[in-house]
Amino acid sequence: MLLLIRRFLRPYRGVVLLVCVLQLVQTLAALYLPTLNARIIDEGVVTGDVDLIWRTGGLMLAISGLQAATNVVAIYFGARTAMAVGRDVRESLFTRVMDFSTQEMTQFGTPSLITRSTNDVQQVQMFAFMAMTVIIMAPIMLIGGVIMAVNQDAGLSLLLVAVVPVLGGTMAMVAWRMVPYFRAMQKRLDAINGVLREQITGIRVVRAFVKERAEAVRFERANADLREVALKVGWVMAFAIPLVMLIVNAGSIGVIWFGGHRVDEGAADVGSIIAFLSYLMFIMMAVMIATMMFMFAPRAAVSSERIMAVLSSEPTVLPPKDPRRPEQVRGRVQFDNVSFAYPGAEEPVIEELSFTAEPGQTTAIIGSTGAGKTTLITLVPRLFDATEGTISIDGVDVRDLDPELMSHIIGLVPQRPYLFTGTVASNLRYGREDASDEELWEALQVAQAANFVASMDGALDAPIAQGGTNVSGGQRQRLAIARALVRRPAVYLFDDSFSALDYTTDAALRAALRPRTRDASVIVVAQRVASIRDADQILVLDHGRLVGRGTHSELLAANQTYQEIVSSQLTAAEAA
Repeated sequence: MLLLIRRFLRPYRGVVLLVCVLQLVQTLAALYLPTLNARIIDEGVVTGDVDLIWRTGGLMLAISGLQAATNVVAIYFGARTAMAVGRDVRESLFTRVMDFSTQEMTQFGTPSLITRSTNDVQQVQMFAFMAMTVIIMAPIMLIGGVIMAVNQDAGLSLLLVAVVPVLGGTMAMVAWRMVPYFRAMQKRLDAINGVLREQITGIRVVRAFVKERAEAVRFERANADLREVALKVGWVMAFAIPLVMLIVNAGSIGVIWFGGHRVDEGAADVGSIIAFLSYLMFIMMAVMIATMMFMFAPRAAVSSERIMAVLSSEPTVLPPKDPRRPEQVRGRVQFDNVSFAYPGAEEPVIEELSFTAEPGQTTAIIGSTGAGKTTLITLVPRLFDATEGTISIDGVDVRDLDPELMSHIIGLVPQRPYLFTGTVASNLRYGREDASDEELWEALQVAQAANFVASMDGALDAPIAQGGTNVSGGQRQRLAIARALVRRPAVYLFDDSFSALDYTTDAALRAALRPRTRDASVIVVAQRVASIRDADQILVLDHGRLVGRGTHSELLAANQTYQEIVSSQLTAAEAA
C-alpha cells in the first residue's frame, strides 16, 4: 500500500508538506489550550485575578481561531490531494487495461476490473485523505500530549505507562483480526458484481427461459456471502468500540482518583489535574486514531494489492520497440506456419497453419464449432500473439507494425458486435472520426442498414443504448459492418458477421461489398456455406488444422470435411 500511495503522492510533495505544517500548527495549538486553562484555574480563579482570566481567555480564543483556520485549510488541501490521487490511480488503471490483450482481460475478469477501478480506488483514496488529515496529527498529538502531561504532573504520568500500551495492543489485535475479513469482502464484491453483470446483460435469456427465480436465488446467495463477511467485520467493530471506551474511561477514573489524592496532599493543583486529564484524553485520542487507522488500513492494503496487481501486470501483447510504418499498404495477409495455444491449455487451438489472403480476393474460413476460426481472426489485429510462426501484412510481421497504423489497416467486425452509448453517427465515426454524413450513408447503404436507420427518429442522430440493446441483433450486426466500412481499411475481418441476417439481406450485403472491397483483402469466418460459396479461396479447418483449401466447387468435389458441412446445410441442387 505504501508503494502505491508513495508513487501517486510524489507529484504532490509540496502540498503534502504544507498539510503537514498546518497539522503541526493546529495540533500544537490544541495542546497548548489545556495549559492555559490550568493557568486560569490556578492563577486566576483561585486568586480572584479577573484581569489574568480575561487576558488568558483572549489568548485562548486567538489560539482556538488559529487552530480552526489551520485545520480547515489542512483538510481542504488534504481532500483535494486525496481526490487527485484517486483520479490518477483510476487513470493509470484505465490506461493499463486499455493496453491489455484478451488474455489479461480473461485473467482478471471484467467484474473484478470494474471493482478495482471503483471500490478499490475509493478505499485507497479514503486512506490517503485520512492519512493527510488524521494520521499526521496522531503522532504529534501523542508525543506532545506525553510531554505536556509530564510537565503538568510527573507522578500521574505513570498511569500512561499502564493505559497506553493496553489501548494500543487492544486496537492492534482488532486490526489483525479484520485483515482476512476485508480481503474476503473485496472478493465477495467481485462475485456479486459478476452475478449482477451477467443478469443485467442476459436479462432477455433469463426471461425467455423463465429463470427469474433461479437468478434471484443465485443473487441472494452471493449477497448472503457478502453479508456474512460484512457482519463479521461489524461484530469486530462492535466489540472494539466499547472495549476502547472502557479503557479510556478507566484511565480517566484513575487520573481523577489519584489526582484527587495528590490535590488533597498538596502535591498538585486542581488546574494541573484538569489539564492532565485533558492531555490524557489527547493521548488516548491519538492512540485511538492510530489504531483505528490500522483498522481502515487492512482494507486499503487489500485494495492497493489488487490495484498494483493490475498496474504491475505486463501485457502479453507488447508494442514494437522499433515500429515500422510502410509508406504504401496493399493488405496482403500471410500466415506462415502459425500455431497458437491459450495459456495453460494442453493442446494448441491452431496448429501449423499457412495461407495467404491476397488483396482484391475474399478468403473464407469454415469449419465445425471449436475448429479455431475466431481465434485465427483475432491473431491478425494482435488481440493475441501467435505462439509460433509469423503473421505478416505486406511482408511486415504484425508484431513490428506501428499499432496506430495497424488500427487504420484493419477493419474488424467481431462475432458479437458491440455498439457504444451515443448515436448512430457517433458509433459509425468510431471507425473514422472525420467521416462525412455522405460517407456514413454510403456505408449504411452497403451494409443494408440505410432503410432502418432512415426510419429511426433522428436518423443518423438516433440514440443508441449501451451495447446497442435498443436495436435488434441483425441491425446491430449491420451497423457494426457499416462502422468497419467507414474506416476503408486495407484488410477486412468478418468474424461470422452475417449470422443474424436473413438469406436475402445476406446476399444483398455480399453483392454490395464486392465493389467496395475490390482493392482490399477480405477474410470471412462463416458458419453458413451460402455466405462463402462465391469466395475466391475457402479454407477448411478441423481441430485447428488446415484440411482443405480451394473454391467451393473444388472442395465440394474433393474434400470430405467440406462435403459434410455442405450436406448438413444444403440440398444437392443448392450445393451445385
